[in-house]
This record gives sequence, structure tokens and C-alpha cells, in this order.
Amino acid sequence: MIVSIDPTTGNELERFPYHDRSEVDAALSAACTAQASWRQIPVLERVKLLRSMAKVLRAGRGSYAQMITQEMGKPIVEAEAEIDKCAWNCDFYAEAAPGFLAPEAVETNAAQSAVMFDPLGVVLAIMPWNYPFWQFFRFAAPALAAGNAAVLKHANNVPRCALAIGDVVRKAALEVGAPAGLCHTLLISATEVAALIDDDRIAAVTLTGSTEVGRIVAAQSGRALKKQVLELGGSDPFVVLADADIPVAAATAVKARFTNTGQSCISAKRFIVEERVAEEFVAAFLAGVGKLKVGYPMDRATDVGPMARANLRLDLHRQVELTVAAGATLKAGGYPVEGAGFFYAPTVLDHVTPNMRAFKEETFGPVAAIVRVKDVDAAIDRANQTAFGLGAALWTGDLERARGLAGRIDAGAVFINGLVASDPRLPFGGIKQSGYGRELGIYGIREFVNIKSLWIGP
Repeated sequence: MIVSIDPTTGNELERFPYHDRSEVDAALSAACTAQASWRQIPVLERVKLLRSMAKVLRAGRGSYAQMITQEMGKPIVEAEAEIDKCAWNCDFYAEAAPGFLAPEAVETNAAQSAVMFDPLGVVLAIMPWNYPFWQFFRFAAPALAAGNAAVLKHANNVPRCALAIGDVVRKAALEVGAPAGLCHTLLISATEVAALIDDDRIAAVTLTGSTEVGRIVAAQSGRALKKQVLELGGSDPFVVLADADIPVAAATAVKARFTNTGQSCISAKRFIVEERVAEEFVAAFLAGVGKLKVGYPMDRATDVGPMARANLRLDLHRQVELTVAAGATLKAGGYPVEGAGFFYAPTVLDHVTPNMRAFKEETFGPVAAIVRVKDVDAAIDRANQTAFGLGAALWTGDLERARGLAGRIDAGAVFINGLVASDPRLPFGGIKQSGYGRELGIYGIREFVNIKSLWIGP
């Protein structure tokens, strides 16, 4: 059985039986049948499904947001914003997909040459719990617009969300007359994923998750010669140079670290600050952290809710303890909150160095690591001194210099004087141990297509 646990209380919400092999087989067959007809429908007609998905999401905004909060503890205001972003993404691709997928003429010796973008088939989406709706719709809107179908294997601590996602697509498909079966949610164990990847009915795989799981899925997909997109972990640097607007940078840093209780791959985790302004930044940052309200996530005033699972809180606390034992200065927090649920106090570690756990590892929770450096070159070196390469923030008053420095940072995205965030209009993804491939933008919709050359002689 899959058990849904309320992280605010630690109490069980509901149990769900696993889908058996016959149910999985029926879902894969139905998805293949639906996709075979779906790919024949012109993209201008296919995007009607996306508009309907956006409509369904907005109509159910309140109930979907409460579901997110109950199953993984996200503060309700942030959960509502997650649903809004999913709907925006659907609307964006409804407008942009026809242009993104239009054949591109190429000048050759032939009378006519072009590049075409055909769907791959049924894509297996292996999704995490931290943004349970957004992670799926970030992938699904462009993938469905491109003519694919989707099979969802969600994290097993958010089964209600997983099933609701399938219902969103089904309701939308029914409204516009799209083929039934374009999206299926499978409640299965992690041990059954390999067989799914190996199944000939699965054409490609997308995973958002940890680097460790990414290695496993990459190996399984590679053996099956299946296309894959991997969006994995991150230890994003937030670089603050001496000429930055320190009050604004510090206020943004608090949001960058503690949104979603710090449980995001693109949360800023390592705050790399030039020594000349380090004391000013740390004071302003601590003042902002001190104002955060930790509590019941359904309360609209709450800033930091519980962590999603008890084991995640335990792992995070051990990282904090080992970092302090290695010489870091504990400035705030550093302890699990007593009482029901999986709360952890917002934590700030200062004087963190590269040999410490909070620098070397991804800290997936409300813990900030402050790293002090002597100058700009040292800041860039520290930013790159990580196995990860997802996002990075760079704060400086010299925008011309910032452009040059951005080119020296190893990351899939660099945000100058801003909060790193995903945006449907921009490609999203990482390098190094943060994975490969892209979601969103024009590059995201072209990940799950056959880029086909067409040559027609005179």
C-alpha cells in the first residue's frame, strides 16, 4: 500500500493500493492507442487541450492547493501560486507551440528541404514531491502539444496529487474531445520503474529528482536506448559582490533559501559573499530570517511549513551537526522543532568552507550556508567548486561586469540581481551532476520530438 502522511501532524491521511501488472499493462496500451491518433491531429487543434487544462486547473485551484499542502506541507499561499504557474505554463504553450513546432526551411541543393518535429510517442514522467503539480505540467504541456502521451510515476508520498493530475488531463480531454488515455497515473513502487523503462511502449523518459536516482534512471534508459531528460539536484550559489545593493540582496536571499521550506533544487543554498560586505549582509539576512513565521501551512501568514518527510528532516539535521562540528558558526536555528509534524527551524550557518557538508552536499531544507571570500575571483571559484550546476544568482551593481562573470559560472542559468526561478519562456536545466536536457521554452518542447530532416529533390 501507498500511505499518504500529513507532514504537519505526522498522521496518516489515506492508503492506496498499488496498481497491479494488468492495470499497468492496460494503461500503457491505452496511452499508445491514444497517442497514435493524437499525433495525427494538427498542433493548432492539439493546443486546445492545453487551454482546457489551464481552465481545469484554475477552476480547482483551491482544492488542488489544499491537496499539495496536506500531502507535502507547502504553505498554502505558495501552493496556490504553484497551481497558477501550471495554468500559465499551459497557456504559454497553447500560444507558442504552433510556432515552436513549425517546420523550418533549410537552404540546400534540393528544391525543398526542411526540418520537421514529430512526436516520439509515450513518455514516462518520473516526478518528485516538492512541486507535485508544477513538475508534471512543466513537462506535460509541451510534450502533449508536441503530440506525445504521458505516463506518470509520481513520488509515493503524494498519491492524492498524482491521481488528481491524471484527472485534470482527463477532464480537459473530455471537454475538447481529445483522445481518452493521453495521460495515466501509475501507483507503483520504485522497483517497478526499470520494467516500465524497458517496455517497448515507452519511447522516452523524463526524471526530476535526486542525482542518485538520476544515475539509476540514466543507466536503465541507456540500456534500453531511450531518450531521457534529467533534472537533478543542485547546490546553487548566491554570489554577493561588494558593490551589490546589500539590503535588497539579503531580502531576496531569504526568499531564495526558505521558499517551499527550502525544498527545491533551485533554491539558493550557498551564499558566497565578499568579505568587505559580509558582516552587513549577514546581519540583514539574519534579520529577515528572524521574521519568518514557522507554523501551520494552512495559515496564510505562514512562511515556513514542515519538511515533507521525517527522514528528510533527520538527514538535514545530521548535515547541520556535521557542518558545525567541522567549524562553522551556527547563527540561527539548527534544531528540529519539538512537537507534532516534521518542522525544522530556519537555520543559518556562517563561515562555511568547502570541506564542510553544507558546502559539499545539497541541503534540501531550511538551511543556509554563508561562505566568505576575499574577492570576485575567489567568489566565482567557490561558486564553481561543486558537483552541481543548476542555477546561480549573481548580485552586483556593475551590470557590464556581471555579463562577463556570468559566462564564468558553471550553471544552466544565471540570474543577475534576481531570484533564480523557472519560467515557461526560458529553458530550464543543468549541467554536471544536475543533469542534462532542458525543459520549458522552445528547447523544452523539442526534447521529446524526432527532429527529422526532409529533403525533396527538384
